[in-house]
Amino acid sequence: MEYFVQQLINGVTLGSIYGLIAIGYTMVYGIIGMINFAHGDVFMVGSFTALLLFLLIGLTAASPLIVIVLAIVGVLIVAMALTAVWGWTIERLAYRPLRGSFRLAPLITAIGMSIVLSNMVQIAQGARVKNLPPDIKDRLSGGFQVMESNGFAAVVSYRQLIIVGVTIALMALFTWIITSTPLGRAQRACEQDRTMAALTGVDVDRTISLTFVIGAALAAVAGVMFLVYYGAIDFYIGFVAGIKAFTAAVLGGIGSLPGAMLGGLLIGLIEVFWAGYVGSEYKDVAAFSLLAIVLIFRPEGLLGRPEIEKV
Repeated sequence: MEYFVQQLINGVTLGSIYGLIAIGYTMVYGIIGMINFAHGDVFMVGSFTALLLFLLIGLTAASPLIVIVLAIVGVLIVAMALTAVWGWTIERLAYRPLRGSFRLAPLITAIGMSIVLSNMVQIAQGARVKNLPPDIKDRLSGGFQVMESNGFAAVVSYRQLIIVGVTIALMALFTWIITSTPLGRAQRACEQDRTMAALTGVDVDRTISLTFVIGAALAAVAGVMFLVYYGAIDFYIGFVAGIKAFTAAVLGGIGSLPGAMLGGLLIGLIEVFWAGYVGSEYKDVAAFSLLAIVLIFRPEGLLGRPEIEKV
């Protein structure tokens, strides 16, 4: 039982990271009906930005825990701001000029932006794995024991608490933004009909740009959490995490924020439990197999709505 609880904790933590990335996919798709395939690399850029900031701060083993927590919060804010600029840039370069073109054109340019970002980081930082300073990893390695039996203890680490806590807070914040703010109303109007939204006074270009900015900021949060949790990153993590987060968005229902988070949690739980009880070699196969099964019997995803064609 203790092993099951530990795997459950690990799965929820990993699923929270996937869910944060998946929200960016689903927000962009909900408004313009296109997938931002550069989003995974935006997540990777957020991770590297956070790593550079941690190195600049220069925390040591003697730094109090509260100082480390405040440093993480500061790094999170700065990484969100800098990565949001990349989201805005992608929208202006890869999507806005081609918004009226055939649907394949923005997809190709998004893949091009993905290649540009990954190669830019590879050239600037090298292809080797980069590690978080060990002082930060060691200070955040403690936690709380949930249960213990037969010499095995299920533990919730400080890092896992930070990741889940930040995810819940951001989900609550962005749910409020979408349901109760002028920006959220503009986003919902653009999702239903961009032409009619523009006729009623909604600044469609601004709304779409802000959606890309918000999605990139959430990807940066996921990047910081990934760095804090695993302590090691490389330029290739954007592709792997991006594909899994896209799978999570489709699984939960592309266009649905709760669906994106649900899909992320399911992908994280499947990966962790499959690796823990069966073997880590085929954990990705299990996740993608579930996606295939869901799409066969429920093509719109678990929480998605059937798309109604406007005539």
